[in-house]
Amino acid sequence: MLKFSIFDHLDSDGGPMGRFLEDRLRLVELIEQAGFGSYHLAEHHSTPLGLASSPSVFLAAAIQRTRKIRLGPLVYVLPLYHPLRLYEEICMLDHLSGGRLVVGVGRGGALMEHERFGVDPRQAPAMYHEAFAVLMQAFAADVLNFEGRFYSYKDYLVQAKPVQRPHPPIWYGAPNADAVAWAAPRGINVVSLGPAARARAISDRYRDEWKKLGRNDATLPGIGITRHIVVADTDAQARTIANAAYPRWRDAIEYLWRRAGVDFVLKEIYPPDFVDLEHIGHGVAGSPATVHDYLTHLQIETRVNVVLCQMVFGDMRVHDATRSIQLFGREIIPAFA
Repeated sequence: MLKFSIFDHLDSDGGPMGRFLEDRLRLVELIEQAGFGSYHLAEHHSTPLGLASSPSVFLAAAIQRTRKIRLGPLVYVLPLYHPLRLYEEICMLDHLSGGRLVVGVGRGGALMEHERFGVDPRQAPAMYHEAFAVLMQAFAADVLNFEGRFYSYKDYLVQAKPVQRPHPPIWYGAPNADAVAWAAPRGINVVSLGPAARARAISDRYRDEWKKLGRNDATLPGIGITRHIVVADTDAQARTIANAAYPRWRDAIEYLWRRAGVDFVLKEIYPPDFVDLEHIGHGVAGSPATVHDYLTHLQIETRVNVVLCQMVFGDMRVHDATRSIQLFGREIIPAFA
């Protein structure tokens, strides 16, 4: 079985922000109707790559527009939060959603964004791990006392608890297979981007660690990979849509690096043109049959059990995104169930 979710940067399409956010909320409704298991949104700041600078605010709106689909950030950038303040938001969202929240956590992928908030990028990894420890203790305790390098709390009364106990499902962006040693014992879902070989190493390591823990495959957490995917009635139509929409998204993801005059670190994962992205296997645009064949090969190659589809990006027109999502839901999702 292969499951499908949506990953969304909510990158600017160049239009008014209010219209953009309303269009996206309508697409989230459609994503639920199409049968996707979950919707994950990124957090970015001071860049056109992400207009949902407060994931919780967007999620609160999306929760009211949906009934079944799981929703969550991928990721909350923990070094930019007061961890107990974030804990309370997580509990609120889990209750507002009726227990549909999923929580992605990380240090953040673009450390230049941290600098704009006055956070030293060199301290971000340590801040992330400490903030995560605070969150986990708050989920487990009724009274929290914590003494750390960055965060110290005394006699914090944990009034709120989430619907999902001990906490909502956790997602983590795994940079390599070594990260699995931390994730597997905690039952944390992982996702990677980029090369299939990296995803395969992460998947193999996770399955091995899971087996060593004496757990069976039926309870295996999500092991995911992100991919740009566009579906249309024909290959030619899909490629036209993808080729037109991708450059604005690609420009947005490189924006802060270019502004700082430094080399873009993800250029080998995300080349300038969609044709090149397809060539290295990091995306696909085609008819339902073409996309089905691509995903079949991807599953064999990587052994992932979740594909996080990036299906709305750049200045893609809403009706093109709508058609793509509908075709995926009708033709692709049932074929892998």
